[in-house]
Formats: sequence, C-alpha cells, structure tokens
Amino acid sequence: MKFSVGLPKICGDFLPCIINNASHISEVYFSWGDFPSGRGSHTQSQEYTEWDVLFLQHEALSEITKANIGLNLLFNANCYGENSLSKEFFCKVGDTIDYIGQKFSLPSVTTTSPVIAKFIKKNFPEVSVRASVNMEIGTVQGMEYLSDLFDGFYIKRELNRDMEAIKKLHAWANPCGKKLYMLVNSGCLNYCSAHVFHDNLVAHESQIVKMDNAYKFEGICRSFLKKEENYKKIMDYTNFIRPEDVEKYSPYIESAKLATRVHKNPSMVVSSYVSGRYSGDLLQILEPAHSIYPYVLENGDPVKIVKISDSMLF
Repeated sequence: MKFSVGLPKICGDFLPCIINNASHISEVYFSWGDFPSGRGSHTQSQEYTEWDVLFLQHEALSEITKANIGLNLLFNANCYGENSLSKEFFCKVGDTIDYIGQKFSLPSVTTTSPVIAKFIKKNFPEVSVRASVNMEIGTVQGMEYLSDLFDGFYIKRELNRDMEAIKKLHAWANPCGKKLYMLVNSGCLNYCSAHVFHDNLVAHESQIVKMDNAYKFEGICRSFLKKEENYKKIMDYTNFIRPEDVEKYSPYIESAKLATRVHKNPSMVVSSYVSGRYSGDLLQILEPAHSIYPYVLENGDPVKIVKISDSMLF
C-alpha cells in the first residue's frame, strides 16, 4: 500500500521523514496560500509571517518533487462563502494550479466542490481530480452522480471497516476507470452530528479568529470521549484502520491517506503505517489524537482498553 501524506504548515524534521520514505509515499497533499481548507488557513501562524510560511512551503515542495513524490493540491474547504461561484475566485484557482504545475508539477487535486472539479476538468485536463473525504461519498449512486467530474473518490469514513461495502464500490469504480482512496487515521467519530458545522467553522477560521467570540468550539468528539462510560465502545465510535491492517485494503484502494498536517508527531504516524506496526496507544496516531487518560487503547489482537495505573482491562 502506498500512502498520501499531509504537509504541515511548518515541516521541520518531518521533511526528512517524507524523503526517507519516498518509496512508500505516492504523494504529499497540501493547501496553498490563503485558500480555506479542511485544516484552516495555511499561512496563519503565531511563530512565522505569511511570507515565511510560503517560503518554507516552497522549499519543502521543491525537495519533495526532487524525490519523485507526487503532489496533491487541496481545495477541500467545506465552504467558500460568497466566493464559491465568483469569476475572481476561479481565476485565482486557475492561476494557482498553473503556477504549481509549472514550478513543481501537479498530478492531482482533491476538492469538495463539484464546481471546482468542473473548472479543472475543462481547463486542466491533465490534472486528475479527486472527491474529498469531506464529501462523505459512500454509495455507488453517489459516485455515479459525479462520475463526469471526478477521476477518484475518497470513501466515507464510516465504511473503513466494512470490507463488503468497499468491494461493492470497487466493483463499480474499477471498470469505469475510477480509483478509490481512504483516510485511515481519522480521529473523527462515526456519523458525527456536528461534523458539517465543525467543517464550516474550519473553513471560516481566518475570519472567526478576528471576532469577539462568545464560545470556543473544539469538536464534539473531545467532550464525548471525556466521559468514561463511552470508552467501552470506542472502537464502534471510531473508523481508523490499524497500521497492521492497512495492507488488506490494497486490492481495492489506490492509496491510504494519513492525516498529518496538524498532528504533533507526524513522523511517528508515517513510520507506523509504513512499517505496518505500532506499539502503544492507538489514539495517539490519530488526528486529532485523543486522550482517555488514565486509560489507553492498547494496540494488539484484539485491541484492548487498559488502565495505566494497574493494567486493568475492561
């Protein structure tokens, strides 16, 4: 299995990890400039200026390209507001694709917008267009509706452990020349009722931080997993795939996406999945990385919830 790895805002020591594992990495995905994305504005930083961030990203993309690793540009925000259909916005999208393609090379784009997909198909036919996991596509019908716009589809998170459903999607996609992808280390809860709301907040993050806000929203998952009574069903509530199990999906999935853009230790995530093994608390290789202290979700066969203090098992 090859992996698609997210580029953090500031790469630091993670760049050598990407380069050293080039044979296992099909691509690096990234957002650009001030475009909203599934992880907020790329250029906003408390430690660096906007220009510093862009310069460091430029250097990282150059090194990644030299290592013959593909690039995947993200237009995966859940909302683009008043710009969603504007001519100015699409001129900016086109200029960005053109610049990155000429400066580095750009094999593919991932987007949540069928209109952006249509624009790329018309103006950049050489660029493969992929439907974001944030579109939550989990049926053959969902792929059929957009088959003229997308070359590949990220499958709905909740299907990650449903091999029969994945086989069904692949049975339609493969003869049609469409490819399937999956996100394997999401910390999002299954069927989260607040997912769309949260994604909308992230898309407008740069505007929201400037407001005199009444509340801080960190996601339902964090408050839900603070309750001890929910620990016992944590495997039912989540959809991640263990590093040891990813290879089982290789007949059906083109590449596995690793969420590493805001993870505190992205090198650990990549090393675990590339090696196909991980020892420790599985929640720590997810994004977001949850904590159910004083318990951990101990990797093994089977996965067990262990209390750190006395190793008591549920």
